[in-house]
Amino acid sequence: MCTTPPRCGALEDIVTDSPRGAAEFDLIARIRQRATARDDVVLGIGDDAAIVQVPPGRQLVIATDTLNRGVHFPDDTAPADIGWKALAVNLSDLAAMGAQPAWCTLSLSLPHADVAWLDGFLDGFLELAAPHRVALIGGDTTRGPLSICVTVHGFVEPCRALRRDSARVGDDVWVSGTLGDAAGALAQWQAGGARDSWLRARLDRPTPRVLVGHAMAGAANAGIDISDGLLADLGHVCTASGVGAVIELDALPTSASLRGGFDPERRRVLQTSGGDDYELCFCAPAEARIAINTIGAEHATAVTRVGRIVAEAGVVAIDRNGQPWQPAHRGHEHFGR
Repeated sequence: MCTTPPRCGALEDIVTDSPRGAAEFDLIARIRQRATARDDVVLGIGDDAAIVQVPPGRQLVIATDTLNRGVHFPDDTAPADIGWKALAVNLSDLAAMGAQPAWCTLSLSLPHADVAWLDGFLDGFLELAAPHRVALIGGDTTRGPLSICVTVHGFVEPCRALRRDSARVGDDVWVSGTLGDAAGALAQWQAGGARDSWLRARLDRPTPRVLVGHAMAGAANAGIDISDGLLADLGHVCTASGVGAVIELDALPTSASLRGGFDPERRRVLQTSGGDDYELCFCAPAEARIAINTIGAEHATAVTRVGRIVAEAGVVAIDRNGQPWQPAHRGHEHFGR
């Protein structure tokens, strides 16, 4: 049996158990009324495609991420938290590039029409969109397993983007925030025992470091956000740049909740390979240390120097005695067995 695939428009197709009609367009109007407005959106939700105006002297930066139930968030995650995270992980990609966010599109696959779930989802999604002035300008909906795909668009000045291929030998390696919290929450959820509410909040509602990333574009050479694990993501930077890195395990920033919930060896694994923190990892010359610490202080975000870029290929983690250490898995593999 052959079916016609849904059209990709500006949130034109809303899942409904009834024929295409008033219920669908009521939901479209509901979304349009709540979406953040921007003067550079010429035509937004409601047509076959959106029209936007890129400011002169800026380059357009685009990122897309998909979240699937049971893979990127636990089954018991609240709709508002799913909405927040769906946008946060994309804003984190823009932050890693040093870009300022502007617009986004949203594609939803839903098992069935559920207005209450959609309203909750939008509560979280738009709560994060508002302070960053991100306008929801279109998207698509269809029936299927719960899955959310967001595409974000932002601006960066020419030659100022933080790219993966620009790390240099001698650079310091820095991270923002604390590491391992989201992975710690997931481990607790999977174990079914005691759960730390602060760690769970870090899993459900990561903080995209948009302002820090934009400021770092003038100080750092290269950057990436930590989604799959520090060792794996920094490895992408090193491969693209033709360099290697040494990470000092004792320098990794650790939250009180993670320290209290896991023994030292387990913490190492969570912090180096757990992922899902959506903190930034960036490489910068030694002479930028004062500037980077100043940026962190100005944006009330901890920034920690955790290693250095070296000429030898590969990412090596070392303990306080300078001995190499490696987890069983260096990070999340989307198609791993």
